[in-house]
This record gives sequence, C-alpha cells and structure tokens, in this order.
Amino acid sequence: MPAKKIILPGGSGFLGHALSSFLLTHDYTPIILTRGPSQPATPTSPQQIHWDATTTSGDWPDSLNNAHAVINLVGRTVNCRKTPANKKEILDSRILSTRALAEAWQRATNPPKIWLQTSTAHIYGDTHDEILDESSPTGTGFAPEVGTAWEKSFTDADLQDTRRVILRVSFVMGIGDNSALRTLSRITRLFLGGHTGSGRQWMSWLHIADYCQIILRALRGGDPTMQGIYVVTAPNPLTNKEFMKQLRHTLHRPWSPPIPKPLVHIGALLMRTDPELALFGRRCVPRRLLNEGYNFQFPTLPEALHDLLRAQSIPARD
Repeated sequence: MPAKKIILPGGSGFLGHALSSFLLTHDYTPIILTRGPSQPATPTSPQQIHWDATTTSGDWPDSLNNAHAVINLVGRTVNCRKTPANKKEILDSRILSTRALAEAWQRATNPPKIWLQTSTAHIYGDTHDEILDESSPTGTGFAPEVGTAWEKSFTDADLQDTRRVILRVSFVMGIGDNSALRTLSRITRLFLGGHTGSGRQWMSWLHIADYCQIILRALRGGDPTMQGIYVVTAPNPLTNKEFMKQLRHTLHRPWSPPIPKPLVHIGALLMRTDPELALFGRRCVPRRLLNEGYNFQFPTLPEALHDLLRAQSIPARD
C-alpha cells in the first residue's frame, strides 16, 4: 500500500521538522507548504511547495487532491514585541492561511478527509492556579482573542465530510533549532536558570515525542475516534519555580537567583520579545486524551528533561 500523503502548511519550523521526520517513519509522505522556495523530496527530507499562506494563487492547491490529511501549523511566532504591526501579523497569519486552505479544500476534486488544526493553550489566558481542560472558558486579552478567532475561522469553514480536530497545544519541548528548551538550557548552563517573577505562574509542557504520537493518533482515528477540541499537553504541569529547579537539576547546576519582574521586562525589551511569555502561565490538563486512554511516554518533567538533554548534543554536564 502506498504511503498516505499528509500536507503540512507551515511545516518548515521546529514542530514541522520534527513531525515530518516522524511521519516519514510511519508510512506517511509529508509535503510541506512553505513561504520559501519549492524543493523536491530527498531521501531524508520531504517535498516543499511554495505558497504565500494568504491566497489560493499558484499550484499549491493541487497538493490537497488525494491527500489523507492536512495538519495546519501556520502561525507567525508570538516570540516578539506585541507592537500593533506584530499583533496584526500574528492574527492575520492564522486567519488568512486557514481561509486559504478552506477555499482550496472546497475546490479540490478529492480533498482530504481529515483536518488537524493547531490552536494554542494560551486561549485560556493567565489563570493563576485554576485547572483548565477542554470544558474551561476561554480567557481575555490578546492571546485568547487570537486563539478564539483562529479556531472560529476553522469551524466556520464549509468542509463537508471532513473529520476536524482542534489541538490546543502547550509548550512543546525539544532540542531542535529555535526551540525554547534549547534557549532555556543554554541560559541555565550559564548559571542563570532562576525562576522568573514570582515563579508561581504555571507551565504546561509536552515532550516532542508525545506531540508526534498524539498527532499520529489523531490521523489514525484513535479509539474513540478523535474529533473536536483537545488540550495537547502533559498531564503534570508545574510552576515556573519548580520547572526551573528541575531543569537545573537535570543540567547539574546549583540554585540560581530569581529574575525579578522588572528585570524580565528589561531583558524582554533587549531581546525584542514579550515579557508575558515568561511571567504569565496556565495550568492545563489533557482531560480528553486521558479519558480516552492515551498513555503519555513522558508524563512527568524529570523523565522528559532527562530524555531530551541526554539524547541530544547538549550534554548534561560540562
């Protein structure tokens, strides 16, 4: 049986690279839709097709014909200053790409039967100690507004006979290029791995291996068949203070002084990023996945960090 074709819009980033490599080993043929130039497939990398992520112009809509599924990963990074221009680009990148995909889907003679739509756990906002799952209300502020509009553009699309899954993804941990864990590990190894602000903000995290396995389960249907909204995170979130403590322990680093909130704002300004990414948090649990019997490979942070930092090129000790 030939490998099933999977379309990965926005698949040229950290998550897309990890996911496409994983899918290649599970009898799927990933094809990446990218803003970069088109490139043919090689024995170690998938085919890449250029698109502008806003319209159906060009040849990319043809890729949807006879595909098994689409996994939409498109979204301008939120790791930036929230200027009006950046906020507009963050929102537009998600809404316009989803609409373009829906239009191409409707035109296809044999469109995919599955659409996995990335969303964000930030849709709940900054919620302190409240435990959040699929039944929790969405929050207020820019990030929840983006998440809500993103999901609405997907649910409003006219896609008959399509199984739809919305994945509210938390902080996915891996040691790929531009990954947040790589940055945190480097800082910690320089003895700067203290908690930020009060340290009481919750961090919902997920090992990249579990992320890929959950995607695979969604593609295959699962038991029961996955459909609707899922919180995609490990079952044991931690506070920022405990997360950084575990990271220091894994990297054999001693206690490090906390970074006060004013210094977080100054550092974010110098790094051209948003201090809320370090100071805000949410305590998410994957209620539906647990109820449906998904067994996490890495349910706790110590084992996840040990696996990632032992198996990758960053050693656990100097």
